[in-house]
Amino acid sequence: MSGRRNFIKMALMGGAAIASQGLKARTAKANGFKGKSGNKPLVISTWNHGIPANAEAWKILSKGGKSIDAVEKGVMIPEGDPEIRSVGYGGYPDRDGNVTLDASIMDYNMDTGAVCFLQGIKHPINVARLVMDKTPHVMLSGEGALQFALEQGFKTENLLTEKSRKDWEEWKKKSDYKPVINIENHDTIGMLAIDKEGRVAGACTTSGASWKMYGRVGDSPIVGAGLFVDGEVGGATATGLGEAVIRTAGSAIVVELMRNGLSPFDACKEATHRIYKQHKGRPEFDYLQVGFIAINKHGEYGGYSLRKGFNYAVYDEKAGNRMEDAVYYYEE
Repeated sequence: MSGRRNFIKMALMGGAAIASQGLKARTAKANGFKGKSGNKPLVISTWNHGIPANAEAWKILSKGGKSIDAVEKGVMIPEGDPEIRSVGYGGYPDRDGNVTLDASIMDYNMDTGAVCFLQGIKHPINVARLVMDKTPHVMLSGEGALQFALEQGFKTENLLTEKSRKDWEEWKKKSDYKPVINIENHDTIGMLAIDKEGRVAGACTTSGASWKMYGRVGDSPIVGAGLFVDGEVGGATATGLGEAVIRTAGSAIVVELMRNGLSPFDACKEATHRIYKQHKGRPEFDYLQVGFIAINKHGEYGGYSLRKGFNYAVYDEKAGNRMEDAVYYYEE
């Protein structure tokens, strides 16, 4: 039986490789870093604001702390920075002028907490952590999430900064919903970490798509879409157009591909290719960008994106805190 299982496993992997090779898009020249192996502890996070987020997480990891604590503290940095216009305080509002927040956190043993459509709370990741630690639920939404936060001692505040308000007023003149790739709607902070004990954890937090419809929820708080962690394998997190990631259960797919033997880089690549195939020709393809990062239980990591422009930050003891440009697939 073990021989038969190995045969099936190799056939599935081979099929995935053939499917990738059969895609018709013009593949961009590989530029960027495919990943590195064997470093524990290690933290990886999306975009340039991953550098200060990683630095905060490293304070915990370097002292032997837990990965779940590191990712929570790390993503709080961009959540509280009003100059980062797509995470937390100062984030772009929806088309009615409301800043609404989504966040999730997940541990190596699949303990999970999430909040969505939360308003007035600067650090939704803290609320998500308490959902995980103090409730029997995985996700709280809207007024229920706010009520829970207030019961836990959080205070409400206005998250719409003057700068974001002025940008919203300018947008209303035309009210044209067409996200700008890599700028307006794709700066979610997703973070993955592995600690000295080999425990993997992840966190993901965002103010979501700017100028979205009131009530819209993206992929960031949805387990299996914007974030997924399985301690037996590793973890993945996504950034980009949330609807595309939700449709494909993106982060869960990346982890399952790693379970079947792919490296973090190759798993991110295959998941991105699937999104390309499923969205080519759809109306949103013109502004579609999706990027994944992943880490496995051995400390190997990688990242990949649909279009040029996605980068991620990596911090380990050997090489320090640095940016890597993701290899990308599609170029006009």
